[in-house]
Amino acid sequence: MMLTEPFERAWHHRELIRAVVRRELTSRFRDSFLGWIWAIFAPLAMLLVYTTIFTIATPAVASGVPIYDYAAASFCGLVLFNVFAELAARSPTLLHEHVHFIKKSIFPAETIAWTSTIRAIVYGAISFGTLLAVRLATVHYVSWKVVFVPFIIVPFMLLMLGTVWFLMALGAFTRDVAHLMVSIVPLLMFATPVFFQVEQLPANLQPWIKLNLVGDYIAMLRDLVIYQRFPSPWMYLGCFAASYAVFLFGYRFFKEYKSVIVDVL
Repeated sequence: MMLTEPFERAWHHRELIRAVVRRELTSRFRDSFLGWIWAIFAPLAMLLVYTTIFTIATPAVASGVPIYDYAAASFCGLVLFNVFAELAARSPTLLHEHVHFIKKSIFPAETIAWTSTIRAIVYGAISFGTLLAVRLATVHYVSWKVVFVPFIIVPFMLLMLGTVWFLMALGAFTRDVAHLMVSIVPLLMFATPVFFQVEQLPANLQPWIKLNLVGDYIAMLRDLVIYQRFPSPWMYLGCFAASYAVFLFGYRFFKEYKSVIVDVL
């Protein structure tokens, strides 16, 4: 398998991917009176709730960190974790949701991972934009380093794509995978530095938590947006390489069992 094959396939089906993503985005709030305002209101309400809670619990939680920074750092972690949580929980059932397209037409099933991941990234981007707007309104400043955020999102997206392909294939064989992920994802939040920094943990636990790639991306995003510093180049390159490996493995795994999956469905 060529290292660029997944991208070539996606480019070949780019119009299909674009059409499906557009349909899913427009259909979500189609019958809603407020429409896309809900996409902004939900993360805004969540951010306000976190800020209020952390204001009350500052002595116990914030450990000397300014309230707005702690709330923003936690919400920053939630932006990426929610993308992962949505995809991890939904991926095992994606092929079952599109079974009519897969069995009744020549449908490139691998594009489902692209459309689902792009959709989740778009909603994550809305939440991230809400965070930046609130930062401007409260501390009246957003670091210029946010222009480098796409350099974090791209490898994170590769990690998500590989994960989706892998879970889609497993979920096609047994629905137990879907139930397992629904149970595991909430637990993974506590093994991911969403509400804390890795450095706050005991030294013997830090290496294990750092194996969590989602947590590494959360840490790098916080560094850029909240703490106004660039992440370690070695950390970034390591995450990029690991994410690309997951991306290729997930695609190869899905491609290997694609013909069998169609029969199973």
